[in-house]
Amino acid sequence: MRDPKRIQEFCNRLAEIWTVECPDWRFGQLVCNVLDGCDIFYLEEDKMLKKFADYFEKTNKKE
Repeated sequence: MRDPKRIQEFCNRLAEIWTVECPDWRFGQLVCNVLDGCDIFYLEEDKMLKKFADYFEKTNKKE
């Protein structure tokens, strides 16, 4: 079984990213923009957070 502690850690990190990077976006907007076309069903939380980090790193470099 996966470690249940990962849930709170994931939620905390997601909240931090959302608050800092795009607080004006709705949750669905955040997920659709960052995970565009990605099949998230089998995606582990650490890989998903990496996709979020990569997305905003790339986006911030454009500005």
